Parts: sequence; structure tokens; C-alpha cells
Amino acid sequence: MLNKNELKKFLVKAKKATYAAGEAAKSIKEPDQSTSLIFTDGDWKYHDNYFGGEPFGGREVAFYKDKPVYIMIYYGWVDKNITDFKSIYEFLQQALLLIPEDNPYRGPESFQNNDFKYKNKFEGKVDNFSGEEKIYQNNKLIYQAKYIGGLIDQKK
Repeated sequence: MLNKNELKKFLVKAKKATYAAGEAAKSIKEPDQSTSLIFTDGDWKYHDNYFGGEPFGGREVAFYKDKPVYIMIYYGWVDKNITDFKSIYEFLQQALLLIPEDNPYRGPESFQNNDFKYKNKFEGKVDNFSGEEKIYQNNKLIYQAKYIGGLIDQKK
């Protein structure tokens, strides 16, 4: 049986080392125009694959001993009136580096830096969860993304 605490520790490491790491993360542009971010640690492997631009969507899969055990699917967008995407996504990466160890889905419940505020509402546990994250600038909603996921292929 899968150790959920090990999975959560691995997800924190993997997510901090991939998209949340910003330019330091190695990304692969795939032939289908998607981008992949991959992290491995011992028997664990993490693969984040997304499409976008604006809006964007993707999925994260964690493997244990080459078997897929976890998936999270996400979809999000920036307000259509925004032109400075870079500062929003840099702020998002700051928030994602603060991923909670007990609920390693996206960022913390809240985070603020200057005029940006990140809010994340979720329910469930690592085996079955869903949530939505939002970014506000000067109290105006400028970004939101929804996500859902959990354990996969657990019954023998």
C-alpha cells in the first residue's frame, strides 16, 4: 500500500523544484507544443505537463517505482485586461514555494507580497481533493485556477 506521508513529502520537493523554481527549473518543450517539467528522487518521479499561455491547463502525475499513483489536473487564466503576465506568474511561483506539507496541492491558504495577494481554498486529502487559487492585485481579482486530483490505480 502507498505511504501517503512519503507521497506528500515527495510532492513538496518535486513542486518546489519544478514550476515554483521559476527559471531554475529545466523545462522541455514537447512536439505537441506542451511543456514538461520532470523531477526524480529515488523511486519517485514527478511529471508536470501543461499547455498555455493564456489560458493554460495541465496535469501533474507522481510515479512510484514507475507506476502512476497520483494525478492532479488544473486549468487557469489571467484577467483579459492584464498585459503584464510576468509579474503575476513570478508572484504565483513565490506562493507555490510555500506549499503546505500536509496539503501539497498548490500554495498556502494565503500569501501576500506588496500589492499582490494569493488565496487558495481546497477540500479533501491527498487521496481525493479539489480547490481553487486566486491572485488579487490591489484587491482586484486578476488570476484564478481550479484543480482536482488524488490517488490513482490503488486497488489490486
